[in-house]
Amino acid sequence: MKKFWKIVFKLILILIILVGAGGAALGFYGYKAYQGIMDDFPLNKKVEFIKDDPDYVSRDDVSKYYLDAVIAVEDHRFYSHGAVDFLGIGRAVFSNIKKNELREGGSTLTQQVAKNMYLMNGDGPKDIKTKVRRKLSEVYIAKDLFNTYSRDEILEFYINIIYFGDNHYGIKEACSAYLGKDPKDMNLYEAAMMAGIPNAPSVYAPTVNKDLCKSRQQKVINSMLEYGYITEEEAKNNNQEFIDKIN
Repeated sequence: MKKFWKIVFKLILILIILVGAGGAALGFYGYKAYQGIMDDFPLNKKVEFIKDDPDYVSRDDVSKYYLDAVIAVEDHRFYSHGAVDFLGIGRAVFSNIKKNELREGGSTLTQQVAKNMYLMNGDGPKDIKTKVRRKLSEVYIAKDLFNTYSRDEILEFYINIIYFGDNHYGIKEACSAYLGKDPKDMNLYEAAMMAGIPNAPSVYAPTVNKDLCKSRQQKVINSMLEYGYITEEEAKNNNQEFIDKIN
């Protein structure tokens, strides 16, 4: 019996070493890809490029309802975790296993900014090697973002580069197209709709499917209520009539 447990212990030790070596190899692989990306377009230059867009808008010129809605539905622990939210990843994995489907990804807002800044070109079916390389590169870029910029700045980058469907990028352009107003003038219910679109613009954009757009907008309202951004009265009085008027 003693010999049996010695064999088991050795097998476990070998497994741990193999997993550790594999993880180190993957980490190096992702780091080399990340280095290549940064050599081509350093982060500070990328940020300058983004800010030079005439439609770039300061977070101070955006409705607070919208900023709160984004945090509530996309990354409600944004101001308390780092570039990567390991608790969120664990929760997403558990939820996906429980539901037996892949519905939650666990990416932070910082990771989403990293992805949208550098890794959106060439989207489409990819082999597992490419997917792993891109995800690891995303993590390294997210860490750079987190170490270089404040959370408020990262949130500002997010709202200016995220895609809203119909070839609209950034909250200013999307607000003008869908609502005919500036971002600072959005009311709670409009802000909730706008915050919900980027999760899947081809599904939730009001010009694509109004019923699904309304469903997603309600999800954002529910999240805002859950995390204390709005009152029960505000949630109960959710207005969706304006969505029917968007062409």
